[in-house]
Amino acid sequence: MFKVKVNGREIESKGMVKDALISAGIKINKLLTDGDVDKRDSIFMPCNCGGCWACTVKINGKTSLACITPLKKDMYIETLKYSSKQVLRVVSGFGAHYVGGVGTPYFLKIQTKPIEVVVFTHGCNLRCPQCQNYKIAFTDLGSLLDPQETAQILWGLKEVHEVDTITFSGGESTLNRPWLLKTIESIKKNKNNLNIHVDTNGTILTPHYLDQLVKAGMNYIGIDLKGWEVSTFQLITGMEDYDLANQYLKNSWNSVKYLIEHYNMDHVIKTESDNELNDFQLKSTNRYPEKPSIFLGIGIPYNKQLISKSELMKMGEKIKAWDPKIQVCILDYRPEFRRNELIKPNWQEMVEIKNMFNELGLKTVIVQTERGHFGP
Repeated sequence: MFKVKVNGREIESKGMVKDALISAGIKINKLLTDGDVDKRDSIFMPCNCGGCWACTVKINGKTSLACITPLKKDMYIETLKYSSKQVLRVVSGFGAHYVGGVGTPYFLKIQTKPIEVVVFTHGCNLRCPQCQNYKIAFTDLGSLLDPQETAQILWGLKEVHEVDTITFSGGESTLNRPWLLKTIESIKKNKNNLNIHVDTNGTILTPHYLDQLVKAGMNYIGIDLKGWEVSTFQLITGMEDYDLANQYLKNSWNSVKYLIEHYNMDHVIKTESDNELNDFQLKSTNRYPEKPSIFLGIGIPYNKQLISKSELMKMGEKIKAWDPKIQVCILDYRPEFRRNELIKPNWQEMVEIKNMFNELGLKTVIVQTERGHFGP
């Protein structure tokens, strides 16, 4: 046991700094509500691996992480308001993307040159046993950068590769709200006609957070919907806490619903062009003249060992009811990480899923397969 002080209160604790916070009555949150942003009696700790840097505290006057910093005697720990924290995040994987992600408009995926540049943010609030990017999702083995440094690197890569889209992926890119918003704002200061693409699991998004992202400059977003039933979501994500899993799943679905109902949707449409690379373009619904247009892509995982076709159809029916033109990308989940026994769906099975979604009435369905993307 170590004697330490938390916000001036002397306590005894052992383990990590987060354990001392709990002993001092500080609430550890896995969700950050809009009302919790400037509280000191709670701390947002979503990743627990040191990647997202959302749980920073001051220890003897220096910025440190509550989740992975071991306790030592005579520590003086201060919790901070979100707005007064130093904004940093661990990132890696800067580079060009040739295929893009769930929120990349389909017609760009058929090109043979880079279509966007990307940065991968470390840390994730989910624990997917078959995570296909686990070295980023569950580690802090990257570069610790502030928004301005990150923006400069991405801007430079954008110039080198001559693309007009910058993407944030992960891990889970939305965990550190101030860092993401300030990085997007820093990028958009240089050029207003750039596309800003955020790939996310949608689990901690709120209407206010989405509005903030759009205001900062995000106009492409890909949201993964990892199931219809909470039990399926738990199987796919490794979440043991039913109540938290239920709220995460609701948040991801509600985020899709909110964007569709409150913003103009850009849709992929077929054109009259004979040029293969120009056969598609984006067209906005323009339902709300005073609001910007957003391109929304929905990602849905498929592996018959994880989710049934009947559950997929329930998901498709709900999406169709909201907007049948929304781009839906079915992802072939492969054996990876702790689920090496999974059998990857073959391309015929994935095309069958695509046809099922089309028969429901969804207009823009893409499937990711071992032979590339098929659709729409």
